[in-house]
Amino acid sequence: MELRQYESPVLKEIMYHGVDKSGLNVYILPKKGYSKSYAVFATHYGSIDSKFVVPGEDHVTEVPDGIAHFLEHKLFEEEEGNVFDKFSRLGVSANAFTSFNTTAYLFSCTDNFYESLDILLNFVQNPYFTEESIQKEQGIIGQEIRMYDDDPNWRVFFNFLGALYHEHPVKKDIAGTIESISKINKDILYKCYNTFYNPSNMLLFVLGDVDPKEVGEHVEHNLKIREPLKNEIKRLYPEEPPTIYQQKVEQNLSVSIPLFQMGFKDTDIGYGGSRLLKKDIITRILLEMIMGKSTPLYQNLYEQGLINDTFEVDFNAEVNYGFTIFGGESFNPEKVQQEMINEINRLQRDGLDEKVFERIKKVIFGRFLRQFNSVEKLANTFVANLFRNINLFDYIQTYESITFNDVKERFTNHFKIDNMALSVIKPYESN
Repeated sequence: MELRQYESPVLKEIMYHGVDKSGLNVYILPKKGYSKSYAVFATHYGSIDSKFVVPGEDHVTEVPDGIAHFLEHKLFEEEEGNVFDKFSRLGVSANAFTSFNTTAYLFSCTDNFYESLDILLNFVQNPYFTEESIQKEQGIIGQEIRMYDDDPNWRVFFNFLGALYHEHPVKKDIAGTIESISKINKDILYKCYNTFYNPSNMLLFVLGDVDPKEVGEHVEHNLKIREPLKNEIKRLYPEEPPTIYQQKVEQNLSVSIPLFQMGFKDTDIGYGGSRLLKKDIITRILLEMIMGKSTPLYQNLYEQGLINDTFEVDFNAEVNYGFTIFGGESFNPEKVQQEMINEINRLQRDGLDEKVFERIKKVIFGRFLRQFNSVEKLANTFVANLFRNINLFDYIQTYESITFNDVKERFTNHFKIDNMALSVIKPYESN
Protein backbone atom coordinates (compact mmCIF):
# COMPACT_ATOMS: atom_id res chain seq x y z
CA MET A 1 0.00 0.00 0.00
CA GLU A 2 1.43 3.32 -1.03
CA LEU A 3 1.35 5.98 1.70
CA ARG A 4 1.17 9.64 0.75
CA GLN A 5 2.44 12.30 3.12
CA TYR A 6 0.51 15.46 4.06
CA GLU A 7 2.06 18.23 6.12
CA SER A 8 0.44 21.11 7.99
CA PRO A 9 3.04 23.80 8.82
CA VAL A 10 0.62 25.57 11.18
CA LEU A 11 -0.34 22.43 13.08
CA LYS A 12 3.25 21.18 12.80
CA GLU A 13 1.89 17.71 12.05
CA ILE A 14 2.54 15.20 9.28
CA MET A 15 -0.12 12.67 8.34
CA TYR A 16 0.15 9.64 6.05
CA HIS A 17 -2.76 8.33 4.00
CA GLY A 18 -3.05 5.20 1.91
CA VAL A 19 -5.83 3.12 0.35
CA ASP A 20 -5.55 -0.65 0.53
CA LYS A 21 -6.64 -2.71 -2.51
CA SER A 22 -9.70 -3.71 -0.45
CA GLY A 23 -10.74 -0.05 -0.46
CA LEU A 24 -9.84 0.57 3.20
CA ASN A 25 -8.61 4.11 3.88
CA VAL A 26 -5.68 4.13 6.30
CA TYR A 27 -4.57 7.31 8.12
CA ILE A 28 -1.44 7.45 10.28
CA LEU A 29 -0.46 10.43 12.43
CA PRO A 30 2.99 9.82 13.99
CA LYS A 31 3.49 11.53 17.36
CA LYS A 32 7.20 11.20 18.06
CA GLY A 33 8.00 10.84 21.76
CA TYR A 34 4.39 10.09 22.84
CA SER A 35 4.20 7.21 25.32
CA LYS A 36 0.65 6.27 24.34
CA SER A 37 -0.40 4.92 20.94
CA TYR A 38 -3.96 4.61 19.72
CA ALA A 39 -5.76 2.87 16.87
CA VAL A 40 -9.40 3.02 15.82
CA PHE A 41 -10.97 0.76 13.17
CA ALA A 42 -14.34 2.27 12.27
CA THR A 43 -17.21 1.74 9.88
CA HIS A 44 -19.56 4.38 8.52
CA TYR A 45 -22.55 2.68 10.08
CA GLY A 46 -24.62 3.88 13.01
CA SER A 47 -27.98 3.64 14.68
CA ILE A 48 -29.78 5.78 12.08
CA ASP A 49 -28.92 3.32 9.23
CA SER A 50 -31.86 0.96 9.62
CA LYS A 51 -33.21 1.34 6.05
CA PHE A 52 -30.92 0.98 3.03
CA VAL A 53 -30.32 -0.54 -0.41
CA VAL A 54 -27.41 -2.96 -0.60
CA PRO A 55 -25.17 -2.22 -3.65
CA GLY A 56 -26.15 -4.65 -6.42
CA GLU A 57 -29.69 -5.18 -5.09
CA ASP A 58 -32.83 -3.46 -6.36
CA HIS A 59 -34.94 -3.61 -3.21
CA VAL A 60 -34.94 -1.83 0.16
CA THR A 61 -33.70 -3.64 3.26
CA GLU A 62 -35.20 -2.56 6.58
CA VAL A 63 -33.72 -3.94 9.80
CA PRO A 64 -34.68 -3.67 13.50
CA ASP A 65 -33.62 -0.57 15.43
CA GLY A 66 -30.51 -1.12 17.54
CA ILE A 67 -28.79 -3.57 15.20
CA ALA A 68 -25.61 -1.48 14.68
CA HIS A 69 -25.07 -1.42 18.45
CA PHE A 70 -25.93 -5.14 18.65
CA LEU A 71 -23.28 -5.91 15.99
CA GLU A 72 -20.73 -3.95 17.99
CA HIS A 73 -21.33 -6.18 21.01
CA LYS A 74 -21.27 -9.39 18.97
CA LEU A 75 -17.99 -8.76 17.19
CA PHE A 76 -16.04 -9.04 20.44
CA GLU A 77 -17.14 -12.65 20.68
CA GLU A 78 -15.05 -15.28 18.86
CA GLU A 79 -15.50 -19.04 18.63
CA GLU A 80 -12.61 -19.57 21.05
CA GLY A 81 -13.61 -16.82 23.53
CA ASN A 82 -13.82 -13.10 24.12
CA VAL A 83 -11.47 -10.67 22.34
CA PHE A 84 -11.02 -8.56 25.49
CA ASP A 85 -9.01 -11.44 27.01
CA LYS A 86 -6.43 -11.17 24.19
CA PHE A 87 -5.98 -7.44 24.77
CA SER A 88 -5.80 -7.93 28.54
CA ARG A 89 -2.96 -10.43 28.20
CA LEU A 90 -0.98 -7.70 26.39
CA GLY A 91 -1.82 -5.09 29.01
CA VAL A 92 -3.83 -3.12 26.46
CA SER A 93 -7.06 -1.20 26.99
CA ALA A 94 -9.69 -1.89 24.30
CA ASN A 95 -13.17 -0.52 23.76
CA ALA A 96 -15.85 0.23 21.18
CA PHE A 97 -18.77 2.57 20.69
CA THR A 98 -21.79 3.03 18.43
CA SER A 99 -23.07 6.50 17.64
CA PHE A 100 -25.78 7.71 15.29
CA ASN A 101 -23.40 7.52 12.31
CA THR A 102 -20.37 5.43 13.30
CA THR A 103 -19.37 2.15 14.89
CA ALA A 104 -15.76 2.15 16.10
CA TYR A 105 -13.40 -0.39 17.68
CA LEU A 106 -10.30 0.94 19.37
CA PHE A 107 -7.43 0.36 21.73
CA SER A 108 -4.74 2.42 23.45
CA CYS A 109 -1.44 1.12 24.77
CA THR A 110 2.08 2.00 25.85
CA ASP A 111 3.58 -1.34 24.69
CA ASN A 112 2.70 -4.18 22.31
CA PHE A 113 1.20 -1.81 19.73
CA TYR A 114 1.67 -3.95 16.61
CA GLU A 115 0.43 -7.18 18.29
CA SER A 116 -2.65 -5.22 19.41
CA LEU A 117 -3.15 -3.80 15.91
CA ASP A 118 -3.16 -7.36 14.52
CA ILE A 119 -5.86 -8.38 17.04
CA LEU A 120 -7.96 -5.31 16.20
CA LEU A 121 -7.81 -5.89 12.45
CA ASN A 122 -8.60 -9.58 12.78
CA PHE A 123 -11.53 -9.65 15.17
CA VAL A 124 -13.42 -6.90 13.35
CA GLN A 125 -13.08 -8.87 10.11
CA ASN A 126 -14.19 -12.21 11.55
CA PRO A 127 -17.80 -12.17 12.72
CA TYR A 128 -18.99 -15.22 14.62
CA PHE A 129 -22.73 -15.41 15.22
CA THR A 130 -24.81 -18.32 16.50
CA GLU A 131 -28.52 -18.25 17.36
CA GLU A 132 -27.66 -19.28 20.93
CA SER A 133 -25.14 -16.45 21.44
CA ILE A 134 -27.59 -13.96 19.85
CA GLN A 135 -30.31 -14.94 22.34
CA LYS A 136 -27.82 -14.50 25.17
CA GLU A 137 -26.87 -11.04 23.85
CA GLN A 138 -30.54 -10.04 23.56
CA GLY A 139 -30.78 -10.58 27.32
CA ILE A 140 -27.62 -8.59 28.05
CA ILE A 141 -28.57 -5.64 25.85
CA GLY A 142 -32.15 -5.79 27.13
CA GLN A 143 -30.78 -5.12 30.63
CA GLU A 144 -28.70 -2.26 29.21
CA ILE A 145 -31.81 -0.73 27.60
CA ARG A 146 -33.75 -0.93 30.90
CA MET A 147 -30.82 0.74 32.68
CA TYR A 148 -30.79 3.61 30.16
CA ASP A 149 -34.57 3.98 30.50
CA ASP A 150 -33.91 5.04 34.12
CA ASP A 151 -30.77 7.13 33.40
CA PRO A 152 -31.75 10.83 33.79
CA ASN A 153 -28.89 12.15 31.61
CA TRP A 154 -29.71 9.70 28.83
CA ARG A 155 -33.44 10.39 28.99
CA VAL A 156 -33.15 14.19 29.05
CA PHE A 157 -31.05 13.97 25.86
CA PHE A 158 -33.30 11.60 23.91
CA ASN A 159 -36.45 13.37 25.11
CA PHE A 160 -34.91 16.54 23.67
CA LEU A 161 -34.27 14.85 20.31
CA GLY A 162 -37.80 13.44 20.41
CA ALA A 163 -39.10 16.99 20.82
CA LEU A 164 -37.03 18.27 17.87
CA TYR A 165 -37.71 15.50 15.35
CA HIS A 166 -40.96 14.14 13.91
CA GLU A 167 -39.61 11.19 11.94
CA HIS A 168 -35.80 11.17 11.70
CA PRO A 169 -34.24 8.07 13.35
CA VAL A 170 -31.80 10.26 15.30
CA LYS A 171 -34.68 10.57 17.81
CA LYS A 172 -34.45 6.83 18.60
CA ASP A 173 -32.26 5.27 21.29
CA ILE A 174 -29.02 3.91 19.83
CA ALA A 175 -29.50 0.52 21.50
CA GLY A 176 -33.05 0.17 20.11
CA THR A 177 -35.87 -1.25 22.23
CA ILE A 178 -36.36 -4.64 23.87
CA GLU A 179 -38.99 -5.37 21.23
CA SER A 180 -36.80 -4.31 18.25
CA ILE A 181 -33.71 -6.29 19.31
CA SER A 182 -35.89 -9.39 19.88
CA LYS A 183 -36.33 -9.48 16.05
CA ILE A 184 -32.56 -9.69 15.38
CA ASN A 185 -31.33 -13.03 14.09
CA LYS A 186 -28.18 -14.44 12.49
CA ASP A 187 -29.23 -13.76 8.88
CA ILE A 188 -29.98 -10.08 9.56
CA LEU A 189 -26.69 -9.63 11.42
CA TYR A 190 -24.66 -11.13 8.58
CA LYS A 191 -26.48 -9.01 6.00
CA CYS A 192 -25.71 -5.81 7.91
CA TYR A 193 -22.15 -6.91 8.54
CA ASN A 194 -21.46 -7.79 4.89
CA THR A 195 -22.95 -4.47 3.75
CA PHE A 196 -21.46 -1.98 6.17
CA TYR A 197 -18.26 -3.74 7.22
CA ASN A 198 -16.86 -3.83 3.70
CA PRO A 199 -13.38 -2.20 3.99
CA SER A 200 -14.35 0.39 1.37
CA ASN A 201 -16.96 1.68 3.87
CA MET A 202 -14.43 1.73 6.71
CA LEU A 203 -11.24 3.44 7.81
CA LEU A 204 -8.33 2.84 10.13
CA PHE A 205 -6.78 5.72 12.05
CA VAL A 206 -3.51 5.25 13.95
CA LEU A 207 -1.58 7.79 15.97
CA GLY A 208 1.31 7.64 18.38
CA ASP A 209 5.03 6.98 18.23
CA VAL A 210 4.65 4.50 15.34
CA ASP A 211 6.41 3.78 12.05
CA PRO A 212 3.98 4.46 9.14
CA LYS A 213 5.65 1.84 6.92
CA GLU A 214 5.35 -0.85 9.59
CA VAL A 215 1.70 0.05 10.22
CA GLY A 216 1.07 -0.29 6.46
CA GLU A 217 2.74 -3.73 6.41
CA HIS A 218 0.57 -4.99 9.29
CA VAL A 219 -2.55 -3.70 7.55
CA GLU A 220 -1.68 -5.47 4.30
CA HIS A 221 -0.80 -8.70 6.12
CA ASN A 222 -4.02 -8.82 8.15
CA LEU A 223 -6.68 -7.53 5.77
CA LYS A 224 -8.80 -10.18 4.09
CA ILE A 225 -9.16 -10.08 0.32
CA ARG A 226 -12.55 -8.51 -0.34
CA GLU A 227 -13.90 -6.69 -3.34
CA PRO A 228 -14.64 -3.02 -2.62
CA LEU A 229 -18.29 -2.02 -2.92
CA LYS A 230 -18.98 -1.10 -6.55
CA ASN A 231 -21.49 1.57 -5.56
CA GLU A 232 -22.26 3.54 -2.45
CA ILE A 233 -24.73 2.12 0.05
CA LYS A 234 -28.01 3.97 -0.46
CA ARG A 235 -29.18 5.06 3.00
CA LEU A 236 -32.87 5.92 3.26
CA TYR A 237 -34.31 8.31 5.83
CA PRO A 238 -37.93 9.46 6.23
CA GLU A 239 -38.88 12.95 5.11
CA GLU A 240 -38.43 15.28 8.07
CA PRO A 241 -40.48 18.51 8.34
CA PRO A 242 -38.42 21.66 9.07
CA THR A 243 -40.53 22.38 12.18
CA ILE A 244 -39.98 20.84 15.60
CA TYR A 245 -42.29 18.08 16.88
CA GLN A 246 -43.13 19.73 20.22
CA GLN A 247 -41.82 22.66 22.24
CA LYS A 248 -41.48 20.98 25.61
CA VAL A 249 -41.26 17.49 27.10
CA GLU A 250 -41.08 16.56 30.79
CA GLN A 251 -40.39 13.33 32.67
CA ASN A 252 -40.06 12.46 36.35
CA LEU A 253 -37.07 10.39 37.48
CA SER A 254 -34.84 10.01 40.54
CA VAL A 255 -32.91 13.30 40.49
CA SER A 256 -32.31 15.79 43.30
CA ILE A 257 -32.05 18.82 40.99
CA PRO A 258 -33.99 19.08 37.70
CA LEU A 259 -31.96 18.37 34.54
CA PHE A 260 -32.63 20.21 31.31
CA GLN A 261 -31.53 20.25 27.68
CA MET A 262 -32.71 22.85 25.21
CA GLY A 263 -31.66 23.96 21.78
CA PHE A 264 -32.47 24.56 18.13
CA LYS A 265 -33.15 22.18 15.26
CA ASP A 266 -30.86 22.83 12.28
CA THR A 267 -32.80 23.05 9.02
CA ASP A 268 -29.77 23.99 6.87
CA ILE A 269 -28.72 20.42 6.07
CA GLY A 270 -27.97 18.07 3.16
CA TYR A 271 -24.25 18.62 2.60
CA GLY A 272 -20.88 17.57 4.00
CA GLY A 273 -17.26 18.50 3.37
CA SER A 274 -15.79 21.96 3.87
CA ARG A 275 -19.22 23.62 3.76
CA LEU A 276 -20.35 21.54 6.73
CA LEU A 277 -17.08 22.22 8.55
CA LYS A 278 -17.57 25.95 8.01
CA LYS A 279 -21.11 25.82 9.43
CA ASP A 280 -19.81 23.82 12.39
CA ILE A 281 -17.15 26.42 13.25
CA ILE A 282 -19.52 29.36 12.74
CA THR A 283 -22.17 27.83 15.00
CA ARG A 284 -19.63 27.10 17.75
CA ILE A 285 -18.46 30.72 17.57
CA LEU A 286 -22.07 31.86 17.95
CA LEU A 287 -22.73 29.60 20.92
CA GLU A 288 -19.71 31.08 22.69
CA MET A 289 -20.77 34.63 21.76
CA ILE A 290 -24.31 34.16 23.10
CA MET A 291 -24.00 31.83 26.09
CA GLY A 292 -20.31 31.05 26.66
CA LYS A 293 -18.87 31.50 30.16
CA SER A 294 -17.60 35.01 29.39
CA THR A 295 -21.00 36.34 28.25
CA PRO A 296 -23.37 38.57 30.26
CA LEU A 297 -26.10 35.93 29.82
CA TYR A 298 -24.01 33.20 31.47
CA GLN A 299 -22.92 35.49 34.30
CA ASN A 300 -26.50 36.63 34.88
CA LEU A 301 -27.86 33.06 34.97
CA TYR A 302 -25.03 31.92 37.23
CA GLU A 303 -25.41 34.83 39.70
CA GLN A 304 -29.17 34.21 39.91
CA GLY A 305 -28.45 30.54 40.75
CA LEU A 306 -30.35 29.43 37.63
CA ILE A 307 -27.38 27.39 36.32
CA ASN A 308 -24.27 25.88 37.90
CA ASP A 309 -20.96 24.38 36.73
CA THR A 310 -22.78 21.55 34.92
CA PHE A 311 -23.99 23.96 32.20
CA GLU A 312 -22.57 23.06 28.76
CA VAL A 313 -23.17 24.04 25.14
CA ASP A 314 -22.52 22.01 21.98
CA PHE A 315 -23.38 21.71 18.29
CA ASN A 316 -23.96 18.43 16.46
CA ALA A 317 -23.47 18.87 12.71
CA GLU A 318 -24.17 15.93 10.42
CA VAL A 319 -25.05 15.70 6.75
CA ASN A 320 -28.77 15.02 7.17
CA TYR A 321 -29.49 16.45 10.61
CA GLY A 322 -28.07 18.88 13.15
CA PHE A 323 -28.89 20.67 16.37
CA THR A 324 -27.46 23.01 18.95
CA ILE A 325 -27.86 21.86 22.53
CA PHE A 326 -27.22 23.45 25.90
CA GLY A 327 -28.17 22.40 29.38
CA GLY A 328 -27.25 21.10 32.79
CA GLU A 329 -28.91 21.34 36.22
CA SER A 330 -31.37 24.06 37.25
CA PHE A 331 -34.15 24.49 39.79
CA ASN A 332 -36.01 26.55 37.17
CA PRO A 333 -35.30 25.40 33.55
CA GLU A 334 -38.25 27.41 32.22
CA LYS A 335 -36.73 30.62 33.62
CA VAL A 336 -33.38 29.71 31.99
CA GLN A 337 -35.15 29.25 28.66
CA GLN A 338 -36.94 32.58 28.97
CA GLU A 339 -33.66 34.38 29.77
CA MET A 340 -32.12 32.71 26.69
CA ILE A 341 -35.00 33.85 24.51
CA ASN A 342 -34.75 37.40 25.89
CA GLU A 343 -31.01 37.53 25.10
CA ILE A 344 -31.45 36.13 21.58
CA ASN A 345 -34.21 38.65 20.91
CA ARG A 346 -31.99 41.46 22.23
CA LEU A 347 -29.05 40.43 20.03
CA GLN A 348 -31.32 40.15 16.99
CA ARG A 349 -32.58 43.65 17.72
CA ASP A 350 -29.26 45.33 18.68
CA GLY A 351 -26.88 43.24 16.56
CA LEU A 352 -23.85 41.09 17.38
CA ASP A 353 -20.59 42.70 18.50
CA GLU A 354 -17.79 42.34 15.90
CA LYS A 355 -15.06 42.73 18.55
CA VAL A 356 -16.56 39.85 20.53
CA PHE A 357 -16.64 37.80 17.31
CA GLU A 358 -12.92 38.39 16.70
CA ARG A 359 -12.05 37.40 20.27
CA ILE A 360 -14.21 34.27 20.32
CA LYS A 361 -12.90 33.20 16.91
CA LYS A 362 -9.41 33.02 18.44
CA VAL A 363 -10.77 31.09 21.43
CA ILE A 364 -12.35 28.50 19.12
CA PHE A 365 -9.08 28.08 17.21
CA GLY A 366 -7.15 27.59 20.46
CA ARG A 367 -9.65 24.94 21.48
CA PHE A 368 -9.11 23.17 18.15
CA LEU A 369 -5.33 23.17 18.62
CA ARG A 370 -5.60 21.72 22.13
CA GLN A 371 -7.26 18.61 20.70
CA PHE A 372 -3.87 17.60 19.30
CA ASN A 373 -2.60 17.01 22.87
CA SER A 374 -5.04 14.14 23.47
CA VAL A 375 -4.58 11.06 21.27
CA GLU A 376 -8.04 9.66 22.09
CA LYS A 377 -9.93 12.90 21.46
CA LEU A 378 -7.96 13.69 18.34
CA ALA A 379 -8.45 10.24 16.81
CA ASN A 380 -12.18 10.12 17.48
CA THR A 381 -12.64 13.66 16.13
CA PHE A 382 -10.67 12.80 13.00
CA VAL A 383 -12.74 9.67 12.36
CA ALA A 384 -16.10 11.40 12.87
CA ASN A 385 -15.07 14.16 10.47
CA LEU A 386 -13.68 11.86 7.79
CA PHE A 387 -17.08 10.17 7.54
CA ARG A 388 -18.50 13.67 6.88
CA ASN A 389 -15.92 14.15 4.09
CA ILE A 390 -13.98 16.57 6.30
CA ASN A 391 -10.22 16.36 6.73
CA LEU A 392 -9.15 18.30 9.83
CA PHE A 393 -5.94 19.28 8.03
CA ASP A 394 -8.27 21.58 6.05
CA TYR A 395 -9.55 23.22 9.25
CA ILE A 396 -7.25 26.25 9.15
CA GLN A 397 -8.16 27.20 5.59
CA THR A 398 -11.87 26.94 6.40
CA TYR A 399 -11.45 28.76 9.73
CA GLU A 400 -9.64 31.68 8.09
CA SER A 401 -12.43 32.10 5.51
CA ILE A 402 -15.08 32.83 8.17
CA THR A 403 -16.25 36.44 8.31
CA PHE A 404 -18.45 38.44 10.67
CA ASN A 405 -21.15 38.49 7.97
CA ASP A 406 -21.15 34.65 7.93
CA VAL A 407 -21.80 34.65 11.67
CA LYS A 408 -24.58 37.26 11.44
CA GLU A 409 -26.29 35.30 8.67
CA ARG A 410 -26.12 32.02 10.59
CA PHE A 411 -27.43 33.72 13.74
CA THR A 412 -30.50 34.95 11.87
CA ASN A 413 -31.17 31.63 10.15
CA HIS A 414 -30.53 29.16 12.97
CA PHE A 415 -31.54 30.79 16.27
CA LYS A 416 -35.28 30.88 15.56
CA ILE A 417 -37.41 30.68 18.68
CA ASP A 418 -40.08 28.62 16.87
CA ASN A 419 -37.46 25.89 16.33
CA MET A 420 -36.43 25.75 19.99
CA ALA A 421 -37.33 22.78 22.22
CA LEU A 422 -36.94 22.16 25.95
CA SER A 423 -36.55 18.82 27.72
CA VAL A 424 -36.76 18.61 31.52
CA ILE A 425 -36.25 15.75 33.96
CA LYS A 426 -37.90 16.59 37.27
CA PRO A 427 -37.64 14.82 40.64
CA TYR A 428 -40.53 12.63 41.74
CA GLU A 429 -42.90 14.67 43.86
CA SER A 430 -42.65 13.86 47.58
CA ASN A 431 -45.82 12.83 49.44
